[in-house]
Amino acid sequence: MRKVEGYISSRAGKRLEKVEKEIKFEQGKYVENEMINIFPERRYQEILGFGGAFTEASAYNYARMDDEKKEKVLKAFFDKEEGLGYNFCRTHIHSCDFSLEQYTYIEENDTELKTFSIEQDQKYTIPFIQAALETSEGMILFASPWSPPAWMKSNGDMCRGGRLLDKYYGIWADYMVRYIKEYEKEGITFTAITVENEPGMPQVWESCVYTAREEAEFVHQYLRPALDRAGYQNIKIMIWDFNKEFLYERVRDSFHVPGVKDDVWGIAYHWYAGDHFAEMDMVHELYGDKPMILTEAGLGGARGEARRGAYSTWENAEIYSRELIGGFQHYMSAAVEWNLILDENGGPYHDRPMGGCKAPIIYNHETGELSIQPVYYATAQFSRFIKRGAVRLGTSTFNEEMKAAAFENPDGTVILVILNCMENPYEVFVRLEDTIAEIFVPEKSVSTYVVSKDESIKVG
Repeated sequence: MRKVEGYISSRAGKRLEKVEKEIKFEQGKYVENEMINIFPERRYQEILGFGGAFTEASAYNYARMDDEKKEKVLKAFFDKEEGLGYNFCRTHIHSCDFSLEQYTYIEENDTELKTFSIEQDQKYTIPFIQAALETSEGMILFASPWSPPAWMKSNGDMCRGGRLLDKYYGIWADYMVRYIKEYEKEGITFTAITVENEPGMPQVWESCVYTAREEAEFVHQYLRPALDRAGYQNIKIMIWDFNKEFLYERVRDSFHVPGVKDDVWGIAYHWYAGDHFAEMDMVHELYGDKPMILTEAGLGGARGEARRGAYSTWENAEIYSRELIGGFQHYMSAAVEWNLILDENGGPYHDRPMGGCKAPIIYNHETGELSIQPVYYATAQFSRFIKRGAVRLGTSTFNEEMKAAAFENPDGTVILVILNCMENPYEVFVRLEDTIAEIFVPEKSVSTYVVSKDESIKVG
């Protein structure tokens, strides 16, 4: 008999609240309707982890806290037992829109990188990462650039798109490698790098546009060779790093360039354009050996309806849960949040006429209050329980508004996450092999069930 422990977050105010009622899987019961099936023999992608972005804005907010709040933040994000257990995180190569200002690591026209210095990052960003590394176990880091220095670009501006001039392809690749090397001196190592954040759009903040062919040629002729020359053959490359609605075409066209498919480890994407999960299926069908990584997640774009309301509402947590379940059901291997911590104004930020964003934890500088948002708990329903090395299992459910995803952890425990988007609760029957469990699922909730491998319950 398998035993179960359940945890629920809901619109009614539950926050990872443990289910007190005994739940167990038993044989010999026949049921119909309101059923969720788990098929353990149907095994799909391996899960690599969860995380967020160490933006300079997040690091600046962290730096302004007292020691007690800093410890609370570190535990909330990186502790695997009591927090989110984040272990797959992003950094930015010099400034992004959530930096305190525009900056690069070299002086203008320094084509030999003689003036290269990460002094700006040493103020806030690097200390935050170093503190996180002391709390997290098995942290994987990847880096993304938002724009080359202005003088390397066709528009002479770090913002509003433009393209990297051909004559600077090699220097820019060396610059990215130098970033990795300088961070290594600080005890921070990287597993992967993306070519460019959002290369399909000339954003008003730091941005640079690449066509699929340009990105592919940069990878094959410059970035991969530069990494290899520096002894970083183990560092992986991800392409695209933008929304799903062009995912299939972008990957297809980049991989048409000879040699690029072998150079690229994974496919990076964002979720702002809406579902488009069919694009992920098509990419997997053609390139199933390339993991798909959600490298930036927040509210906005096709998710803007929640952005217009209060961020503290349950509707935002439901959006996150829908996207995470949808992503996993369509071959996502890791999920990375955008800013970890922002202030009461959604910043600091620059070159963003539309204002700031939101984050799982808000730090109010005026009051000194830390506010943990509902989306934090929605993420926790996944990240606290699904461990690195878990494998997604086959599932089916009876209703489009009752979504579910299941995983088997390396220790043999089965994790089932259920999102009930409906206004009414359900008594759900969950079938696992030849056993059935009855589970009460509250209205407007996301719940996680840890199913033991045997008589002992293994959680966390």
